[in-house]
Amino acid sequence: MCNFADYFVICSGESDRQISAVYDEIGHRLKNEGVLPHHYEGTVDSGWLLLDYGDTIIHIFAPSEREFYQLDELWSRATPVLRIQ
Repeated sequence: MCNFADYFVICSGESDRQISAVYDEIGHRLKNEGVLPHHYEGTVDSGWLLLDYGDTIIHIFAPSEREFYQLDELWSRATPVLRIQ
């Protein structure tokens, strides 16, 4: 159980352009619904972007950073809501 968020979204992009597009689309869609992030971190160049929407934290990784940080393993005991490969 986590006391600071209800959901974690962990995803990857295969290129800087794809990572940026995922980040922009999430922000655009949620903003249209009136939902703004509490906090955001990272840059496309760093290979890891984070969007904090309070109860939902979104991580967007480049493949090498996703492998390095292994958040999938850190949260392996969590119940997946949806997994897309």
